[in-house]
Amino acid sequence: MKRVKLIVAYDGTNYCGWQIQKNGITIEEVLNRELSRLLAEEITVIGASRTDSGVHALGNVAVFDTETRIPAEKISFALNQRLPDDIRITDSCEVAPDFHPRYCDTIKTYEYRIWNDTFPNPIVRLYSKFVYFKIDVEKMEKAAAYLVGEHDFKSFCTPRTQVESTVRTVTEISFRREDKMIIMTIRGTGFLYNMVRIIMGTLLKCGMNMYPPEHVKEILEACDRAVAGPKAEACGLTLVGIDYLDENRI
Repeated sequence: MKRVKLIVAYDGTNYCGWQIQKNGITIEEVLNRELSRLLAEEITVIGASRTDSGVHALGNVAVFDTETRIPAEKISFALNQRLPDDIRITDSCEVAPDFHPRYCDTIKTYEYRIWNDTFPNPIVRLYSKFVYFKIDVEKMEKAAAYLVGEHDFKSFCTPRTQVESTVRTVTEISFRREDKMIIMTIRGTGFLYNMVRIIMGTLLKCGMNMYPPEHVKEILEACDRAVAGPKAEACGLTLVGIDYLDENRI
């Protein structure tokens, strides 16, 4: 028996998120099905990040256990021949038998994209949120500074989330412009359910001058989801990658 790690990229448009559920097809379901067929044994993957319906990924991580004699590094090539065009394995390798993708110290990197123009762009509509109001990125940067560090992010979490603690550490929030596209990069040791999308929706309120950047500090301290901004659309969010801090554990 060996444990194999996969780096998984996908366009989440046509999927109900990562985790298997009854109301639609998911990334996890497709991987389990195609790996089981490829390896002729029952395979169940364990994912590092359970991305929401419609969210994309360039570098999600999953592992599975197998008896196959196929070299781990070759599984990506074989599996990609079976997967739909909107899911790809960009790397596969053998890892320690006790390596768990969710129970290690990591830094996760997400990007959220906003198309800021008078009219939507059909080419990027599946991978960005459209905003026609003028956005003041400088004010969003000032507001975001209050969120960097270790805080209780209860205001930025969907209510009734099953977690022991809503304290998380955000190590970086930065913005850049590429023509009409505004891109937020956010990095941290972990994120709550819908946390990045709620942060984006809240910072946009500052960028559109609906309240001052300083108000984000008050929202954070309130620990009340009702006082934060709306949850931004899933299509703008991409899990860029997951960095494991202790490489000797992989």
